[in-house]
Amino acid sequence: MSVKIRLARHGKKNAAFFHILVTDSRSPRDGRYIEQIGTYNPNTNPASIVLNSERALYWLGVGAQPSDTCRRILSYEGVLLKKHLAGGVAKGAISEAVAEQRWNAWKAERDAKIEAKKQGISRKSVEDRRAGQAAEAKVNEERAEAIAKRKAEEAAAAEEARKAAEAEAAAAAAQAEEAPAETPAEA
Repeated sequence: MSVKIRLARHGKKNAAFFHILVTDSRSPRDGRYIEQIGTYNPNTNPASIVLNSERALYWLGVGAQPSDTCRRILSYEGVLLKKHLAGGVAKGAISEAVAEQRWNAWKAERDAKIEAKKQGISRKSVEDRRAGQAAEAKVNEERAEAIAKRKAEEAAAAEEARKAAEAEAAAAAAQAEEAPAETPAEA
């Protein structure tokens, strides 16, 4: 019986969520499994990985073969490095203290990279938000200028119409004064 470490898909359509399982290679993808050793959520940025490293290391030690994706996840979490260092200690190539020192150095470097990525993502989102607000303010300013220009044109047109109406009313009043004067003389 060959044992595999692989992913089982869960979650909604277009929002996959995976369980990291130890299973018999002949069982279906989402079927029967031996042990669940973690979860993987690729929908977050950076991807969320919860892994029981001790159990994963145990299963690798007894011969379980990870799938390609699980191999990347185990490498990202440092399980494969820990296995490599444990092999060096078992052979006598390095001491336990040196292995622990290398592991801690790698862990600190990885944590720094993850934190830098998170800060970069949050900084980028703030910059994007500010750029969006600046673009929106520019569009609003252009709209306000267009509205002010249109209102000025409408006011000028209304003033022209008022002056034309006054001139017409004055002309009509002048004609009305002249017309009644002529009418009594004819009588």
